[in-house]
Amino acid sequence: MGAMIEIRGLVKRFGPFTAVDGVSFSVERGEVLGFLGPNGAGKSTTMKMVTGYLTPTAGTAVVCGHDVTREPLAVKEKIGYLPEGAPAYPDMTPETFLRFAAEVRGFRGKERRARVDEAAARVNLGGVMRQPIETLSKGFKRRVGLAQAILHDPEVLIMDEPTDGLDPNQKHEVRELIRGMAPRKAIVLSTHILEEVEAVCTRAVVISRGKVVADGTPQQLQARSRHHGAVSISIRGVGAGVARRELASLGAVAGVEELESVNGEARLVVFPRDGRAIVAEVGQAARQRGWEVAELHVQAGRLDEVFRAITAGEVHAGTGKGGAR
Repeated sequence: MGAMIEIRGLVKRFGPFTAVDGVSFSVERGEVLGFLGPNGAGKSTTMKMVTGYLTPTAGTAVVCGHDVTREPLAVKEKIGYLPEGAPAYPDMTPETFLRFAAEVRGFRGKERRARVDEAAARVNLGGVMRQPIETLSKGFKRRVGLAQAILHDPEVLIMDEPTDGLDPNQKHEVRELIRGMAPRKAIVLSTHILEEVEAVCTRAVVISRGKVVADGTPQQLQARSRHHGAVSISIRGVGAGVARRELASLGAVAGVEELESVNGEARLVVFPRDGRAIVAEVGQAARQRGWEVAELHVQAGRLDEVFRAITAGEVHAGTGKGGAR
């Protein structure tokens, strides 16, 4: 399956400042790529170059076979774009704004009406369609922006913080919408909400100081966490200090961390040595000592921990399984 988006050595300089420094990766149909990085890392600048809103200093992006530097209009036809802040004309209503966006996309008459109605329904705008955009909440403004991005059913969808300002129910609706569209499209979403990556993304690229520092599935990134494979255990009737010493003595255990007790239960996190699977050994140790175990589970790893380590330069930058993309 060929790549729908190919980003090749993108560079963007603003005077002496290099905002994006040689970014390269590709996105295939069916992928939902989370584009992550701290504030100022170059995420929005990269997305603006891919969509043709900024001209690269060097490098290029190819979208559905069209080079953004040579065929910017052809690229824009293939892309649905939700920019940062979801800008719109504040004195328009969602209805007039979406009709305008549809006309710009070349839709007329009944087809324009159908496109507007479908996009509004998919993001639940029905109750505010004739209300001035400037009077809408941040969440509704975001939904108006999302509606304009999807109304022409683009092959490529690029979204900058798509759930920013939405309440938990609205976030769930948008994530379900993304999941539903994913098999037919290549989707890139920039976000600082790591929960979003775990919820909807099939892959994540992390950028820091304008460079790609990690590329892999969420599971591959979680595997780089010190909590990957760690065992959480809660024990009734045993002091945390006693349990910590006993568990720390196990051969496959690298260390044990005490957590705050809850309802008199000792709560600990047991870390494996050299990536070993330790849940069976921890469970056996608890049974042999006659401990009453209230909870025992294996942690998948923490994306927030990996994100901080990668972007702070505390771990080796690299790619997920399969190499750089």
